[in-house]
Amino acid sequence: MLDIAATCLALTAVMAWINHRFVGLPITIGVMSVALAFSFGLVALEWMGLREFYAYEVSLLASIDFSQVLMQGMLSMLLFAGALHVDLSELRAFRWPVAVLAVAGTVASTLVVGFALWAVLPLAGQPLPLVWCLLFGALISPTDPIAVMGILKSAGVPRALEVVIAGESLFNDGVGVVIFALILGMLASGEAPTVAGGAALLLREAGGGLAFGLALGWVAYRMLRAIDSYEEEVLITLATVIGGYAAAFHLHVSGPLAMVVAGLFVGNHGRALAMSDRTRRYVDMFWELVDSTLNALLFVLIGLEVVLVAYSPGIALASAAAIAVTLFARLATVGVPVAVAGTAVGLPRRAWRVLTWGGLRGGISVALALGLPAGPERDLVLALTYSVVVFSILVQGLSIGRVARAASA
Repeated sequence: MLDIAATCLALTAVMAWINHRFVGLPITIGVMSVALAFSFGLVALEWMGLREFYAYEVSLLASIDFSQVLMQGMLSMLLFAGALHVDLSELRAFRWPVAVLAVAGTVASTLVVGFALWAVLPLAGQPLPLVWCLLFGALISPTDPIAVMGILKSAGVPRALEVVIAGESLFNDGVGVVIFALILGMLASGEAPTVAGGAALLLREAGGGLAFGLALGWVAYRMLRAIDSYEEEVLITLATVIGGYAAAFHLHVSGPLAMVVAGLFVGNHGRALAMSDRTRRYVDMFWELVDSTLNALLFVLIGLEVVLVAYSPGIALASAAAIAVTLFARLATVGVPVAVAGTAVGLPRRAWRVLTWGGLRGGISVALALGLPAGPERDLVLALTYSVVVFSILVQGLSIGRVARAASA
């Protein structure tokens, strides 16, 4: 385990340096681009007969449970760090758009992606059962808060849109994971979930996660307010995240949603009312470093994972179809409603363009795909997921700034 961690950190540091020194892209996009180039270089060497380096990368990635590392390791800290600097008063001003997009938008997108892909994939010679198409819809529909918030920082998106996109991405992954679990249960049992059962699971997971996160944030706030020592207060925030996420898992409530709510509580009430200026500075610096380090590590791993994805001409065509379907679903379930009602809720007239193009996917989708049962269907879903994620980060992520500026003109 120490060798694996050391190798991953060393690769991340070198690739972050290469990006900063020679490439100059935002760190999330840059390190993933460098990692992709590195992986493709090893594939080229393997075709030339130099298989040792390629074999080492494959064995390294095979020893890393990406799904476990992200969903049970990095995700809690990344979500808390992201929510820590979201202004609750700004988020409250757009609470209805965020709530509708995070819940109804995710459910609608899952259905649109699933049924559209089910109809389109046979045309590419890669038919997939409907339940697997719906699974893909569930894992690809939530926008990834890690990718979104990492790229929005440097994209120049208007503040109102940044709040809505960030708020949606922070909450819709919890909803998406619940939908994913429902459909995966249907795949395992062969029985369709009932409306009552689905509602009960959503209430327990999502509602329980929100309530637990609020309680966790309040306890942390009271502890922070009782002392004035930055060493202990940084430790309290770290324990809130690690311990709280583990407790949410054992309570069978949504850990991601709990971390978002706890982060919002500590980041607003805690930073304003329970921390001195000195403590606030150290807490902010600590979580900014955690956020940037784990973001870089995560996107390097995403870039390296390309060697585990099986591609063929048919799968490449299916991947192009999946990208088109995902963009269409985002337009239909987010862009059109915002275009119709956006100005009524305080959004700019052309906000639908930014919200449609700014729906970035990232590591959470890849982690869920990697956790699917082994088989040819899983391999196809993984290839489609990886293609959508790479397109989302490299193409949408690099151009969202231009789209935002054009929409603001």
